[in-house]
Amino acid sequence: MLRMNRFFGPLLLAAAMLAPLAGSGCAARVRYYDEYHADYHRWDDGEVRAYHVWLGERHYEWREYNRLNREEQRDYWNWRHGHPGRY
Repeated sequence: MLRMNRFFGPLLLAAAMLAPLAGSGCAARVRYYDEYHADYHRWDDGEVRAYHVWLGERHYEWREYNRLNREEQRDYWNWRHGHPGRY
C-alpha cells in the first residue's frame, strides 16, 4: 500500500497541474491587432462567423485572415467595427 501511495501521489499532482492546459484551446489565444482602430481582437468562433459573413458580402473566396493583404485586413476591421457583437 505504501508503494501505491508513492506512485499515485506524484501522478495525481501532475494530473492536477496539467488539467488546466488540457481545457484551454489555442484558438482562443490568437489575437490580432487592429492598427487603424488601435485595439486587439480575439480570433474565436464568433470572429470566424463574422469573417465568413464579410467574405460572403464581398463575394471573396475563403482565405485565412493572415493571407489577406493590408488593405483587405483594414477593410475587414472597418466592417467589423460597424457590426459589433452581432456574431
